[in-house]
This record gives sequence, structure tokens and C-alpha cells, in this order.
Amino acid sequence: MRIDVITPFPGMFEAIFAESMLRQASLKERVQYHIWDLRDFTEDRHRTVDDYPYGGGAGMILKPEPIFRCIEAIRRDSPESDLRVLLMSPQGETFSQSKAASLAVESRLVFLCGHYRGVDERVIETLVDEEISIGDYILSGGELAAAVIIDAVVRLQPGVLGNSDSADGDSFVSGRLDHPHYTRPEEFRGLKVPDVLLSGHHARIEAWREEQALRRTVERRPDLLNRDADGITGAPGPDDTDGTQDL
Repeated sequence: MRIDVITPFPGMFEAIFAESMLRQASLKERVQYHIWDLRDFTEDRHRTVDDYPYGGGAGMILKPEPIFRCIEAIRRDSPESDLRVLLMSPQGETFSQSKAASLAVESRLVFLCGHYRGVDERVIETLVDEEISIGDYILSGGELAAAVIIDAVVRLQPGVLGNSDSADGDSFVSGRLDHPHYTRPEEFRGLKVPDVLLSGHHARIEAWREEQALRRTVERRPDLLNRDADGITGAPGPDDTDGTQDL
């Protein structure tokens, strides 16, 4: 996978891509990152990327010219593959684990980071394939939202995680939250690891984990239980008459 990021603040991504799993994905040659400074595609001496909105109002709008030039440069840089251009926007589809999975099969993703008040609508109409939001709140720019989505997508690339089962057992993948986890020491300040996890009985451990995952989902996110997860219907809700109401 190749990931291109368009932003007037490239320094925000240099540190993110140089650490942890995202760095490992690059070292393993599973993902290529390309950061494009939007200001490099301006033509005035002030390197201006924004301007006042027509019709008046507060805030500044990202200009269309540098964005068009930047995406044209990205196409020239890698003409052999199709681009999927994603705009980080509060008006877009809310990001989810299933969305991460659908983006993970793409070979080329371009993240356009909105900033200031917004982006000229002609960019959205002409260049953008999809707008995505990470939640119903406002950030100062799309950089942090893009970083969240990139992290969620890259970790699904084959060979990125040390253990492929790590992603399969994540919260939301099965339509439930994850079960509790414990590690050494066996007892810490009077708090003990559940006996079943020390039993070595794999069937009992798996049953305990399933029970705990369902219990946690009922208590914290019951809305997930009746929601389809990647085409698979979730478990019955807490009020159904199958015993789950007692969890």
C-alpha cells in the first residue's frame, strides 16, 4: 500500500510515521508514506494556501489551486495506479472498524487534510472520492483525523503486526468489545489474575473470554449487540430471553 498525505503542516506526520507500528510497517516494506507540503504548490512569495470565503463569514478556506496542483503531482509521481482521495471532514461518513477493513484492501490512498474553516467546494466536487469523519466533534485540522485512520488501516496490512491474530481479536471486529487481559505478575498488590487463565485449559479459557467480552459489551456498548459487523449479525441484546440479561 502507498499512502500520500496532503497537508500545510507536514511536520505533524514526520514524527507519527517515525514511531511504533507505523514505522515498522514502512521498514517491512508493507506501506510507503509520502507527505506533501501543500505550500510547495503555491505560486506567491507568501506561500498562501487559504483565503477569505466568498459571501463573507468567519474563518478561512483552503484554496483550490494548490490542492489541484498537488494531486496532479501525485498522479505524475505514480501514474500506474488509481488514487482514492479521502477528505477529512466533519460532514463525512463516520469512521468505523469495518470502514478501516474496506480501506485496507486499497493499493493507493490519498489523505487530504482540511484546515481552517474548510476546503473550496470545487475540490470536493472534482477531486475527492470520499469524505470521512472520526466523530461528531471539531478538530483544528484534518491531520489528527488522518493519522487515526492511517493507523487503523495500516495495522490491517498483512505482515505488519507480529501476530496476525492480534487484529482478529480486536474490539469491534466481531461486533463485541474485547475481553479483559492480564500479564505477569500473577498477583499485584493483592489483585490476582483470574484462576481460569492460569488453568492451562484452553476450552475453559476461551469460554471465559467469550463470556467476559459479551458481559463487557452489554454493560458498556449494548448498541453493538444488534448491529451487523461485516455482514454478521451481532449477539442478542441484553433484554432478549436467552439468558444474556443475567450477564
